[in-house]
Amino acid sequence: MKRQIFTEDHDAFRETVRTFLAKEVTPHYEQWEKDGIVSRAAWRAAGRQGLLGLAVPEEYGGGGEPDFRYSVVLAEEFTRAGAAGLAIGLHNDIIGPYLTSLGTDAQKRRWLPGFCTGETITAIAMTEPGAGSDLQGIRTTAEDHGDHWILNGSKTFISNGILADLVIVVARTTPEGGAHGLSLLVVERGMDGFERGRNLDKIGQKSQDTAELFFHDVRVPKENLLGELNGAFGHLMTHLAQERMGMAVAGIAAAEHLLEITTQYVKEREAFGRPLAKLQHIRFEMAEMATECAVTRAFLDRCIVDHTAGELDAVHASMAKWWATELQKRVADRCLQLHGGYGYMAEYRVAKAFTDGRIQTIYGGTTEIMKEIIGRSLLG
Repeated sequence: MKRQIFTEDHDAFRETVRTFLAKEVTPHYEQWEKDGIVSRAAWRAAGRQGLLGLAVPEEYGGGGEPDFRYSVVLAEEFTRAGAAGLAIGLHNDIIGPYLTSLGTDAQKRRWLPGFCTGETITAIAMTEPGAGSDLQGIRTTAEDHGDHWILNGSKTFISNGILADLVIVVARTTPEGGAHGLSLLVVERGMDGFERGRNLDKIGQKSQDTAELFFHDVRVPKENLLGELNGAFGHLMTHLAQERMGMAVAGIAAAEHLLEITTQYVKEREAFGRPLAKLQHIRFEMAEMATECAVTRAFLDRCIVDHTAGELDAVHASMAKWWATELQKRVADRCLQLHGGYGYMAEYRVAKAFTDGRIQTIYGGTTEIMKEIIGRSLLG
């Protein structure tokens, strides 16, 4: 079915993204995977190409384009290229909105120009060794010392953790209030007491630096409070729909690409004297996956249109994230199986997609959390 959500401008942007990937990412990606981190030069190249800060107002150096469909194009093309390491979606669609919607004019002037050029790489630090989806479990604290905060604690599983120049840290600023006693503090590279731990060894997304962060009596100026004091919970809930939509978009794009790869493979690979594609079981497997992808695509494109119009609610974003990422997981597993022994070889795209994509049902809110959100909306 022909997709109807994009204009000629989106199609032209897609070609720009593909050119960027072919020139600045794909030739270097194998080395980045070995290094466990991407080159800062790639971030600067993305900035020069206008791929960073798409929705940031032009006065701060951004594209001034709030249309979420441009982010969808980026997510789809990066997914098809298998380039999860260069976390532009995290930078643009998760962290960017916090800075643009919560930042004061002075904060925007300080941070957004570098955000858009790629000189300032960003991260957000919520997860702790003892607190993941449950924000009430956060133990990182920030004590009020007049003109500054004293920040103490640790975070883990932080994407861009090694490269980040600016980290939005979720910290407890009052002992009362549970999840409602949290604030967002911006910690910058070079602050005394801010240390990075090891670059964590993951089973997939090897080039995406994921780190432990430690804060030992870090002096954070009062002007680095982002948004309202003790207002982090509300701020986080406001922006989670877009975060989850980005993951859903990547999920369906990955499933569709795996289907393309596997379709070609079963046409060429022979067993028992004929192509795999001639076996009824294979045809049924492909038919099931193609239908699941088509149905999911229809729902996702509707969600994209609604989100672009500012009408997507948290429940439908949770449905999209749960369904699309679980579909990605199922399709990756089935496609690997259809590749046989070759599917287990690291040089095959399906193997990389299998390990890179496994995190999708975990970060950004687990599948179980998504179901809880949906169920609560139905049953109270």
